Order: sequence, then structure tokens, then C-alpha cells
Amino acid sequence: MSSSTDAPSSLRDRLWELIRIFGRLGSIGFGGPQAHIAMQNDEAVVRRQWLTQDQFSDGMAVCEMLPGPASTQMGIYLGYVRAGQVGALVAGLAFIAPAFLIVVTLAWVYFRFQALPQLDAIFFGIAPVMIAIILGFCWKLGKKSVHDWQGVAISISVGIAVGFGNLSPLLAFILAGLLGLAIYRPRQSPPPQALWLPLGLMASLTAATPTADVLALSSFWGWERIGPFFWPLLGYFFKMGTFIFGGGLVIIPLLEYDVVEQLHWLTRSEFLNGIAIGQLSPGPVVLTAAFVGFKVAGVWGALVASIGIFTPSFLFIMAGAPLLLRLRQNPYVKAFLMAVRPAVLGAIAIATLPLAQTAIIERSSLWLVVIAGAITVLSWVALIRFKTPTWQLVLAGGGLGLLVGLIIPTGLSS
Repeated sequence: MSSSTDAPSSLRDRLWELIRIFGRLGSIGFGGPQAHIAMQNDEAVVRRQWLTQDQFSDGMAVCEMLPGPASTQMGIYLGYVRAGQVGALVAGLAFIAPAFLIVVTLAWVYFRFQALPQLDAIFFGIAPVMIAIILGFCWKLGKKSVHDWQGVAISISVGIAVGFGNLSPLLAFILAGLLGLAIYRPRQSPPPQALWLPLGLMASLTAATPTADVLALSSFWGWERIGPFFWPLLGYFFKMGTFIFGGGLVIIPLLEYDVVEQLHWLTRSEFLNGIAIGQLSPGPVVLTAAFVGFKVAGVWGALVASIGIFTPSFLFIMAGAPLLLRLRQNPYVKAFLMAVRPAVLGAIAIATLPLAQTAIIERSSLWLVVIAGAITVLSWVALIRFKTPTWQLVLAGGGLGLLVGLIIPTGLSS
């Protein structure tokens, strides 16, 4: 790998360089993972020549293959290239930290002032924008991931099983991947035994014990909750981070099934607004985990949830970056992922239905239903046709919701 001739030579200088670069990218990186990766390419390849464009593309292919947020993993990979294992840790943490602080701050504001009519009006406008963003993600994922009738069948079957059969999305993804091994794998030999180990690990990880009622809000720091919820939060979000294939929004059906319907940590409205807050931060959408953690156990809960969901990304890159470059060409890995991605599409699409009901249908007047529906359609067109960044749509939706709230009282019909 080539390096800049005037680059700092000592490890300490390289680590400070990584902190400065990735801390800045984590603070200004609005626009989603594509924008993050473009900025990383500019810094690492164009400006500093840490690696060639082909080497960057190889690393990007690995990160796209792995579960978890690809742009965060790319930052970890670039830190590994620049300063070894310590560099990977430093770059990843520097990239995540600014967005984590923003999400925790916004979560505090949301839960502290959510009873105010003005905040309710803002999220009235944001919620339908989120439906458009999720549908736009489904549109793009479908064009990229579904190429044959088997993929269509997997997507529809998973949607039906998750939406109407109450099957866990995580289990559905695993079953779809195993089906992919049967459909898409090379015919001359069975899958290697090593492939079953991570599947068994993912299937064995369980979440916390469900509660009968929706969990009450924790205190700010969460000292009274972090004891009993430390391991449930860490274990649950570690499981999520281990199996988020296809982009950050894959977290939506997983979280909705567990956090809303099974564990009752959040209401559906809180969940949808938490996803929106994740979109408002410059970091990966999976930092919605910090929002959930804050509701459960304050700042400490947000930190533990974030550690859980990002730890697999660090482990994947730091423990096996050279191996992963070869693993991405493995036909069995390709076969597994070829079925998982259509399954993800089906799960997200079916999860959008109850979210759309909350965001659009369950309003106190027909006028609000019509306005929310119009915001969804216009946001979808802006996203797909004009490529408007999601964070701009979220801000515009919030402003429009506030304007509507001055005329018509917003809120749910209940």
C-alpha cells in the first residue's frame, strides 16, 4: 500500500491524525453511508494516498459483504490500514462518538419535552417522511438484491411469515440464508463446517425477558436501571450488530419486532421517532440503538447499547481483515447473502405497514391523514427522483409539521 511521503511516521502521530480526520467526518457526515464513504475515499485515497483506489474498492466490497453499518466498518478498515489494530479502534471510535453524543442529546430533548404540542407537531411532519425513507430504501434494495423468481419468492415468504406468522425477523434471515445455500451454492460439495458456527451463535443469542407494559422512561444517567439491564442491552444489541445485512435500515424490522412488540421497551410512536432522530445525526442509522438504550437506562444504557451494536463491526475488521478479502469470493458466503438480502427486503416492507398506520392513519382528523399521506408521497418523490439527502427531508418534514400544528392540533387519534 502506498502512503503519502509527508505523512506522520510515528504511531502516535498517525493515531492523532486518525482522531482528527474521523472525528471531523463523524461530525459533518450528513447524507447517509454513501456520503460517508465518498468523504472517506477523498481523505484516504485522493488527499493522503494511504491506499490505491483498487485497494479502497476491495475494502469497500468486504464491508458491504459484512453485517453492520458499511461506512463505519470502512472507517475501521482505513484505521487498520493506517495504524494497525490500534488505528482501527481509534478511527472507528472517533467516527462514532460525535453522532452518539448528538443522538443522546436529541433523545433527552425528545423524552423531556415530548408532551409539548410543538414537539408533537414536529414529529407529526417527520413520521411520514420516515415512511418515505423506508419505502425508498426498499425500492433501492429491491433493484439491487432481487434478480430472479427465487429472490421474489423468498422476499414475499419472509414478509408473510414475519408480518402474519409472528416469526422473528432474525430467525427468518437465518432460514433464508440456509435456503440460499441450497439454491445458489455450487453443486459439487456441501458447505464448509465452519459456516455453521456463526449461524449457531446468532441463533443462540437471546434478548431480555419481555415486560407486560411499556417500560417507563429511565432517569438521565440511568443508575437505577443499568444493573438489571446491562446484560440484556449488551447481549441484544450485540445480536443485532451481528446480523444487520444490507444497510442500517435493516434494523427497523428487527427492533420493531423485539423492542416494540416483544419487550415493550418503546411504543411504536417512540420507535418511529427514534429512527428519525438516528437520521438527523451525521452517523450511522444503527445509532438508534443509543435512543433505545437511553429510554431503557439513560446515558449508561445508551452507551451499553451502542457498544453492543458496534462491537461485531470492530471484531469483524480487526480480527480478520486479510481473511475477509478472500472470504468475500467464497461461493457459499455469496449464496447465503443472495438469499438474505431478499429476505431483508420482505421484512422491512412488512414492518412498514404498522409504522405507516402510526405515522399516517392514526390521526385525530381526516385532514391530518391527508396531509401526512401527502408528505409521504412528496418525500418519496424527492428522495427517489431528485436524490434529496434524507436529513434534509427530515428537517423539512419537521418544519412543515410545526407549520401544520399552528393551524390544526396534531397527534394520534387515540
